[in-house]
Amino acid sequence: MVRGGGGEIAVFRRDGDSPDAATALVWAHGWGQSHRNLLPLAGAMPRTTRSYLLDLPGFGVAPPPPGAWGTADYADAVAEWLAGVTGMRRVWVAHSFGCRVGLQLAARHPDLLDGMFLIAAPGLPPHRSLWARARLAARRRAFRTARLFVPEGPARDRLRARFGSADYQQAGALRPVLVKAVTENLSEAARAVRCPVALVYGDGDSETPPDIGQRLTALMPQSRLIVMRGFGHLDVLTDGRHQIAQRLTEFLEQIA
Repeated sequence: MVRGGGGEIAVFRRDGDSPDAATALVWAHGWGQSHRNLLPLAGAMPRTTRSYLLDLPGFGVAPPPPGAWGTADYADAVAEWLAGVTGMRRVWVAHSFGCRVGLQLAARHPDLLDGMFLIAAPGLPPHRSLWARARLAARRRAFRTARLFVPEGPARDRLRARFGSADYQQAGALRPVLVKAVTENLSEAARAVRCPVALVYGDGDSETPPDIGQRLTALMPQSRLIVMRGFGHLDVLTDGRHQIAQRLTEFLEQIA
């Protein structure tokens, strides 16, 4: 466990076969996950890499952050530790929520990363139809009205379960963090990214559709979009792990 920004990050190191690793891969998981979800991918990487798999504060074995952190707080905490990883190229490999942290990290601490490989990256408001926006607004109004008459306790929890997403219902003490994360617009952070970036999406991902990747690519001068056929938000890490590993290996060769 390492400290950063007043929080604690669990770091798990996995070395390749070579004692002289040229690249440090820093793996950051998605919301509600941990480093374990990225272990199969890390194990498939070349022997010339060294992997550092993170449990970000509040996930896996890492205790929650000391407050309602935004992704910038997570990035600053990681930066304190990552500054001590020297002598190798440092590449951020992330899924979903970990991509939000990576965008902030590359924007706020540009000297710490030599590249990013982002899988199912969010960070920009989704494009919704007029009808979808109207339904969402009506649902939010209904929840805000209903909670005026429901005190905190089991009844309020049932109300959240009725109106909230599955992530929100399961977030517990991290609900303020989740609310901050999903409402952040990281377009300014993306514009500040200068390192090479690969953005990977499944064409069936409804949570973070490839449209977000197209818009992020337009904001980052050294980025490119990869769309994988037949995968969604989560199975891109499992069923698609061999293709992801191949794409990541190619990316590392390109930025060498």
